[in-house]
Amino acid sequence: MSESNEHDKQERHPEWMIDLARVINAPHYERWRAMVAGTGGCSHPIHLTGESAVVDAATGEVLHAYRTDDEPSGHLLVACGNRRASVCPACSEVYRADTFHLIRAGLSGGKGIPETVSAHPRAFVTLTAPSFGPVHTRRDKGGTVRTCRPRNRDRTCEHERPIGCRVRHDSGDERLGQPICPDCYDYTGAVLWQAHAGALWHRFTLEVRRTLAAEAGLSRTEFGKRVRVSFVKVAEYQRRGLVHFHAVIRLDGPGGADEPPPDWADHDLLTRSISPAARKITVTSPESPLGRWDLAWGDQLDIRPILFDQSADGLSERAVASYIAKYATKGAETSGTVDHRLSCSACKGRGRLGPVASCGRCGGTGLKPGLHLDALPVTEHARRMIRTCWELGARREFQALRLRPWAHMLGFRGHFSTKSRHYSTRLGDLREVRTAHRTAEARERYGLPALGDETTFVLAHWRFAGSGYSPGEAIVAEDIRRRVALARAIAAEREDG
Repeated sequence: MSESNEHDKQERHPEWMIDLARVINAPHYERWRAMVAGTGGCSHPIHLTGESAVVDAATGEVLHAYRTDDEPSGHLLVACGNRRASVCPACSEVYRADTFHLIRAGLSGGKGIPETVSAHPRAFVTLTAPSFGPVHTRRDKGGTVRTCRPRNRDRTCEHERPIGCRVRHDSGDERLGQPICPDCYDYTGAVLWQAHAGALWHRFTLEVRRTLAAEAGLSRTEFGKRVRVSFVKVAEYQRRGLVHFHAVIRLDGPGGADEPPPDWADHDLLTRSISPAARKITVTSPESPLGRWDLAWGDQLDIRPILFDQSADGLSERAVASYIAKYATKGAETSGTVDHRLSCSACKGRGRLGPVASCGRCGGTGLKPGLHLDALPVTEHARRMIRTCWELGARREFQALRLRPWAHMLGFRGHFSTKSRHYSTRLGDLREVRTAHRTAEARERYGLPALGDETTFVLAHWRFAGSGYSPGEAIVAEDIRRRVALARAIAAEREDG
């Protein structure tokens, strides 16, 4: 084919279409498709090269061997395992399902937790961020959307902007979560609160135990000998860029989920102890010429009991587990920011590699090479949050907060999902069970001894060889992911039915 004909072909068909035709017509397409299906349709799979062998421990005979050199593509695809839906919908769904089962086990039993845990006192708690300035919001009451912030039309702030908003916002309105007046909004306070949200949660868990003990008329030590308090929590970003914490708090006997608490440690004791504990907590920001902020939870505090009898005035166990798990796969991108770090990997955003030497990779800016804050595809509110993180992160008194490496998270550097040790099983345990199940299936398929048989051992050596797909491969992988998701949804409906 002449160069002109090849050029005309590319003019008629976009690159992805040409690549898709190449992928589908490749001799090893079915094997490649099977590997993608094995990852669940992962969006950014890891490419591995290497080999593994199952060896007879007594004779040294190789019972089964696998080499990526024998693969048509020369590599093996492995799921990336990213929890964020914005990065990999397939892997994030696995993470969401694992989180659901982890939370559900601590409410209903299963996964090594006895079903009697359902009778323990439990509460679903939402802890919110305080207000750092009025933002556009959607007020829906009884199915009727009300005015955002009704105020006198003639009243303005010191920046000569209206202090209210008389719009009835649609759910998709881009103004939702954005400040009424950006210049009035306390961005410094918002970023510092975000950076200390993890510390606020930690202190809250300690204060709840103290308050429970005081309400029960016991010392903290005596209370701990009779009652164990277990937690699980997930962080959710609001549109205004600040996190809420959704948590389950449960009272157990001293042995944990296997043991009921004393009769006096009931739902009433639990629910009446949470609010005073949350109101008492404050964290003071580092001393700075900019001032000091006393950081606390917001005024909105939701406490609802989780009751075994779903007909009573409480929440069902499944509803709570589903509600919390859905936020485990969402990041700050839901509030209008990006889902990747902005700081230079060489200097961690500091702009220098030593006391004096400027970072040659980023040119001293601390940003990834070629990145500019003003060019980020984010909302203006998120941009100002990011810029505030960047400016505060350059100050010596805030360096311990690592605001620049976490600027893409708008200053929040805590874990999205955490639990106390005795709440239920671990995510790692769920993954190990899944891996063991797949390994057992593979051994049975190849006629090998069962997993755990001491007559064999595995030798393996793997090397990283890349990640991701070509444009055509990405289209096929997305089709596989959708098919897998549909099959799981159908299976879930049958299980519920």
